[in-house]
Amino acid sequence: QVQLVESGGGLVQPGGSLRLSCAASGSIANIEVMGWYHQAPGKERELVAAIAYNGYANYPDPLVKGRFTISRDNAKNMIWLQMNNLIFEDTGVYFCAATTSPWSWGQGIQVTVSS
Repeated sequence: QVQLVESGGGLVQPGGSLRLSCAASGSIANIEVMGWYHQAPGKERELVAAIAYNGYANYPDPLVKGRFTISRDNAKNMIWLQMNNLIFEDTGVYFCAATTSPWSWGQGIQVTVSS
């Protein structure tokens, strides 16, 4: 496992942008997939973006396609989530995750989209 620490959350108006960062305590070069999960208030945690070790990205949530971009730097042991054109539904806690064995999770960071 690795320790994951998220940063970059906060309060933003609809249409605004935020960039979440996730710093790992160790090398991520051999971690096959890392991703960002979103847990809206009162709802289950859901995957919004994932990125493979080779940079291949996937966005299972149709609500974020075209608005969110996940990136990864194996040399810096970090991943990011660029969130643009934020909407109210993006509000919630965002978790960084890594497919280590067992999985590694960050503590989560709050994003609030509000006017």
